[in-house]
Amino acid sequence: MTAVWYESTGPARDVLRYGEAETPRPGRGEVRVRVAASGVNPSDTKRRGGWLGMDMGHARVIPHSDGAGTVDAVGEGVDPGRIGERVWVWNAQGGGGRPFGTAAEWVTVPAGQAVRLPDGVPWSVGAGLGVPGCTAHYAVLGDGPVRGKRVLVQGGAGAVGHMAVQIAALGGAEVIATVSGAAKGEAAVRGGARHVVDRAREDVVDRVRDLTGGDEVDRVIEVDLAANIGIDVEVLRPNGTIASYSSTSGPELPLAYYPLAFKDLRIHFVQGYLLPAAARQAAIRDLTVWLCADQLEV
Repeated sequence: MTAVWYESTGPARDVLRYGEAETPRPGRGEVRVRVAASGVNPSDTKRRGGWLGMDMGHARVIPHSDGAGTVDAVGEGVDPGRIGERVWVWNAQGGGGRPFGTAAEWVTVPAGQAVRLPDGVPWSVGAGLGVPGCTAHYAVLGDGPVRGKRVLVQGGAGAVGHMAVQIAALGGAEVIATVSGAAKGEAAVRGGARHVVDRAREDVVDRVRDLTGGDEVDRVIEVDLAANIGIDVEVLRPNGTIASYSSTSGPELPLAYYPLAFKDLRIHFVQGYLLPAAARQAAIRDLTVWLCADQLEV
């Protein structure tokens, strides 16, 4: 099969190789998927680049954790009836520590990590569900239901943020989204945001307080904790929660303890590759329902 791989970390143009690789065979409990679309996430490019000293863990890595395609072979213990099934896959490479991801014609994964993709859903959408979809679901709902609550989504037009806006709205929350520009604001509104704050032109704290009548928000879904923690603390109600799935601008976080303590705030450090089993199954269930109902834009 043809594949893309790297044998050392560094810039893509220096380390990525394209050529022939051995076609994998599914082991016990596994399925093999003929890949139709491979999803590239920031975590994939950071891992390939050696960000923060990330170790490859293997001599050769075929990257990418997300993808979609068709099951064409199954290993021992897997129902042969799955052959021909359209699926999307999660944790193919990065999350499970496996060296073989979806940047190849075929990939093998444990059978439970290949999820049926509803008929009519494009491959490209399936390849955007593993990290963005499941991360957004856990960030929004991992601390309990949001019905009747007010949720601020920082970066409401990004891959995870746009999904988070939709999931919070589908969950019954009043959603405020920060964006950087009119087009991204339109995307956030299309996803279900009741209010949009253009952080490039508006003071986020003042605008959120104005929109809420000073009543603030219950939760924040955070794309860059180091950049926004001051804002988050200001706009959260007492007993509120920050669910942060990234802090790229500041991997080492300087934390002012008492502004959080005086409001009894919680920070949930969300890792999309490590969802608890129950949270993963809830995400898979809900994403499937919303896709079938054409309620989700990926």
